[in-house]
Amino acid sequence: MQAKPPPSVTHHVPSPAARPGQGGTRRLPHAGCDGCLSRHLAVCAALPAAETHALEAAAGEVMLAAGATLAHEGAARREVYTVTRGMLRRVRLLPDGRRLVAGFLMPGDFIGFSGAPAYRHTIEAITESVLCVFPMQSMRRLCERYPELESGMLAQACAELDATRASLMLLARMGPSERLAGFLIDLAERQRLRGGTAHHVDLPMTRADIADHLGLTIETVSRSFTRLRQAGTIAFDDPRRIDLVDLPALRAAAGL
Repeated sequence: MQAKPPPSVTHHVPSPAARPGQGGTRRLPHAGCDGCLSRHLAVCAALPAAETHALEAAAGEVMLAAGATLAHEGAARREVYTVTRGMLRRVRLLPDGRRLVAGFLMPGDFIGFSGAPAYRHTIEAITESVLCVFPMQSMRRLCERYPELESGMLAQACAELDATRASLMLLARMGPSERLAGFLIDLAERQRLRGGTAHHVDLPMTRADIADHLGLTIETVSRSFTRLRQAGTIAFDDPRRIDLVDLPALRAAAGL
């Protein structure tokens, strides 16, 4: 039986990414909320549609190329963001150089609800991504004017905290294949809420990203995919597009 390695044992260090405002990052005027496909998942859903003009007046739009960096760990937190398209990752480098991928951000996710004066993670675009951006002071004024907006931010922060606790349990008590099963189910559910299907999951991130998120090596992640496929619980031809063939078995493996 393979011993479980400690969290984040891979030694992958991402290549240098663009800083905000430089190659790979563009800031544009806000395009308006009317056509936003992720509004129902975002904190701004707490506001009546008739009140979104106040958000639009304060907002800008940031476009990130794949691999670009939105914010660096330790940088002053002057802005907050809502993801409207694409996928990003939260990354932290440990003192010994190992990388921890703390989570993956998808449309509707809010970045910046924190009491810390600086960003606690580096935030990088996995795919081409678009985000609404608000200066911190503007968002504070909006929350004072619309208390339901602050309530929406708090609700999303609580949901994120619950997800973090579930992830910690996954890392502490489960083997590699069980961790991977839980990760696939969670991501499939998040994608289902954004228009996907419960029996399919897209994986735009690399195997190194998954490994550094689950506290495994890349080789162990690859073997775990193979074990789940051999067990008949998943199927795939393209490693970035996974069919969840036997959801009950996957849920049982993940302890759900």
